[in-house]
Parts: sequence; structure tokens; C-alpha cells
Amino acid sequence: MSEIILECRGLSKSYGKKTALRDLNFTLPAGRLIGLLGPNGSGKTTLLKLINGLLTPTKGELLINGHTPGIDTKSIVSYLPERTYLDDGQRVRDVLQFFGDFYADFETERARAMLDDLHIDENARLKTLSKGTKEKVQLILVMSRRAKLYCLDEPIAGVDPAARDYILRTIINNYNPEASVLISTHLISDIEQVLDEVVFLQNGSIIMQKSVDDIRCEDGKSVDALFREVFKC
Repeated sequence: MSEIILECRGLSKSYGKKTALRDLNFTLPAGRLIGLLGPNGSGKTTLLKLINGLLTPTKGELLINGHTPGIDTKSIVSYLPERTYLDDGQRVRDVLQFFGDFYADFETERARAMLDDLHIDENARLKTLSKGTKEKVQLILVMSRRAKLYCLDEPIAGVDPAARDYILRTIINNYNPEASVLISTHLISDIEQVLDEVVFLQNGSIIMQKSVDDIRCEDGKSVDALFREVFKC
């Protein structure tokens, strides 16, 4: 039986009269790559922010490795937000040092090797880099931690197709195999080959949680085809 890395019990989040997440009940085991999929406004980013302690639930409970989000969980969760948060005035080497100082599990040499693979100069200032290159730097920082849960919000949205395969390989090859990776994306056909299971969100509710193998065997479809059928894309 796999260790449970994430558990939600009756989890809800509202902003005034608007309900972003509605009574979520599900678990995610360790050692899996999971796609968090749904149309815009389905609650994906809200869920990732709750996991990372950036929002608090309106109702219900969220547990990471048995703990509510807080100091204990920040040391085991590595988060890639949808928007860049790095200081444009810094050099790439500065953010490497910052992550190394801030996170005990950050592996600087691993990060440097990935920067070399993508021909990103450590001495370059972030403001001189393209949007896609900044996103690659941010992903490298996130994947260079030895975390137990990686939460990636649109990790390949801003990069060219040629770089997507490298980034997906980076995700697969650099996460702790006892950890889990939760990936929110619209580019389903690009990532479904690396996923173990998917969670479909619609209007703040989970409408499906299923392994990719079961989708292919029982439904006879790709994840992308099933997504389009369910959400009438």
C-alpha cells in the first residue's frame, strides 16, 4: 500500500459568494505523476495554493504527509506557480544561492547541470531572459529540491515545443521516486505520456480520478480524447 502524500476531506474554498472548490474528498499516493486537469475556472490553481498554504480552506481539511499546510509542509512541498515571481534585477546565480540558503534539500549542482543542458548562463540577469527561459529557470529551481510533493502550475505553457520534451524529462528524472508530482496544465497531449493518473476538476468539484492505464484500457481513449469528450472541447 502506497503512502498517502495528500488527503482532502470535505475541502471547500469560497471567495465571498463565489465557490472555487466544493467538498473535495480524495487522496493522492506517493510515487505518482498526477495530472490536475480541467477548464479555466475549475479550481486548479486554488487547490495548488491551498496545498502550499497561500490560501486557507473555508471548510474541510487538507493534509500533506499527515500535516496541515504550514512550516512543517513547506519543507517537503516544492511549488511552481503559474506566474514568474523571481526578481528581474537578480542574476541566475543569485537565485541559485537564495534557494540553496532557504531550502535544506536544494541541490545546487543538480540545478547547475540543468542550466548547462539548456545553455542558460548563470551570470545572466533575469531581465535579459525571455519569458520562456525565465520559466525554465523557475522549473529548474523547483525540481532541484528533494521534496515529497511537487506542485507544478502550467510548467510548459510558456516554452516552445522543442523545449517541452526536455522539461518533461527534467520532471521525470529529477523528482524523488518516493515523491509525487501534481501537474496542472492545458497541454494534455504533451504530458499524458508521463502521467500515472489524472484528476478532472469542473466547477470546483472532482468529477473523475482515474489511472491513465484504466482510461486507455477501459475507455479505449487517450487522456486528451477523454478530456475533450467530458468537457466538450
